Amino acid sequence: MKLSTKGRYGLRAMIDLALYSEEEAVSIQSISGRQNISVSYLEQLMGKLRRAGLVTSVRGAMGGYRLAKPAAEISVGDVLRALEGDLQAVICPGNDSENGCEGADQCVARFVWKKINDSITQAVDSVMIGQLVEESRKIKGNCESSPQICDN
Repeated sequence: MKLSTKGRYGLRAMIDLALYSEEEAVSIQSISGRQNISVSYLEQLMGKLRRAGLVTSVRGAMGGYRLAKPAAEISVGDVLRALEGDLQAVICPGNDSENGCEGADQCVARFVWKKINDSITQAVDSVMIGQLVEESRKIKGNCESSPQICDN
């Protein structure tokens, strides 16, 4: 499975929102500046995230976006599925009872594909945006106390 820029940039935008939207909504322009993602692309991503119920939009002069629920309740899997769709590494019709292929009951490989897909799902669903925010704060703290670590 290879994630597109939608998934990678969308995850960065969600972490940015979690870091900066505690007090007020965050504008797309400010996310764009911090994350080096174009405003027009962020608008597309935020639309998908809003339709998935992961962010809310705030209109007006102080408008922007906020997380729709606490960062600790939003998984990386939630974000990636909202932006990428199905996260399966291998689409095996033998794992789908409606669209099963002939001989699926004798296909040894489908067990491998299912195990891979299940592992991906477990991995992305076990990491929450809140955990990534904490990691980001640790990294930022390391950079402030030892700038040479982050000067690459």
